[in-house]
Amino acid sequence: PPTVLTNVSPNSDAWKTEVFGPVAAIMSFESEDDALDIANDCNVGLASYFCTNDLSRAFRFAKKLEVGMVGVNEGIISTTVAPFGGVKESGIGVEGSHLGVKEYLETKYIFMKT
Repeated sequence: PPTVLTNVSPNSDAWKTEVFGPVAAIMSFESEDDALDIANDCNVGLASYFCTNDLSRAFRFAKKLEVGMVGVNEGIISTTVAPFGGVKESGIGVEGSHLGVKEYLETKYIFMKT
């Protein structure tokens, strides 16, 4: 079963590190801007998840999150047809999908004047 941690301190290891497992660290916030500041105040950025019924908020908030993947109203977001990767100390680049192939290609530019 998943572990839910409530009233998590923003200075705790559970909040500041990537926890791989069925763990949800939950913290209260006052406003959307406050929530965004809390979410982005870390050195990792693999994925973020949030729930909302407001489609405009979903796109606005997801765009501002400093992560590689975002789940809106869904906790399982990985699929073979979507890029998988993070930002910050969670990695550079992606794997999976057609975008992941770029990591294995080399581009060469040739200019020839005739």
